[in-house]
Amino acid sequence: MLLKKIGFPEEDILVLVNVTKVNPNSVFATLDHYDNRTGLIHISEISPGRIRNIRDYVVEGKKIVCKILRVDKEKGHIDLSLRRVTEIQKRNFLNDLKQEQKAEKLLQFFAEQNKVSKENLTIIISKIGKEYNFIFDFFRDVVENVIKTSEIVDESIAKILEVFIREKIQPEEAVIKGKLKIFFFDADGVSEIKALFNEVIDDKTLVRYLGAGIYSIEVKDKEFKDAEKILKQKLLKVESFVEQKKGVFSFERIEAWII
Repeated sequence: MLLKKIGFPEEDILVLVNVTKVNPNSVFATLDHYDNRTGLIHISEISPGRIRNIRDYVVEGKKIVCKILRVDKEKGHIDLSLRRVTEIQKRNFLNDLKQEQKAEKLLQFFAEQNKVSKENLTIIISKIGKEYNFIFDFFRDVVENVIKTSEIVDESIAKILEVFIREKIQPEEAVIKGKLKIFFFDADGVSEIKALFNEVIDDKTLVRYLGAGIYSIEVKDKEFKDAEKILKQKLLKVESFVEQKKGVFSFERIEAWII
């Protein structure tokens, strides 16, 4: 796999590991992308609070996401933590792995399509690896005009690689989704809120009627901070209207992600 890393991982990064042995007070696991080097998870780093049975949290053969706590290169020791990885961090990390696997397959397909030898493909990967931890990050920067392929790979292949990347990879977007609940004591407000939503909806904001005064709202932009700003403006506009009509308004944030 192209995801394989050479040497030891850096401290504080997240890694995917495979649990190989569970002891009463510790867990041994191999690091998938670091030549299957072995790491140790002490029971205190499994989960906060008292643990009665460590096997309630980890079992042999299961893949889990851990954080690198300490690395002793001389002794070859790697200390891991499971409890210090939040659900959001875990979800984002696994999503990054999926994106990287996609980038790997695309690069391999590019090599086959353009008759790039394995030796030259290895050179391309090596050059990307000197500047980026992940191939997908390189692809994304190319699509978003942060970097040109010619700055990383040889001119002889840079142009066709850039065209290929732009065909296969879409720019990322931050998405925030929530649920609006709106109730009017006066029936006239219902038709007016629909007219208001026509003003709220644009190329970055989508509102759908779910029924019984419930609406879904979805906002997209390049950055989360920009999507948050748009969402806040839209919600203030809707809330102000509902209050003027002496109605009841509530908003529940459902999820946010990168696509």
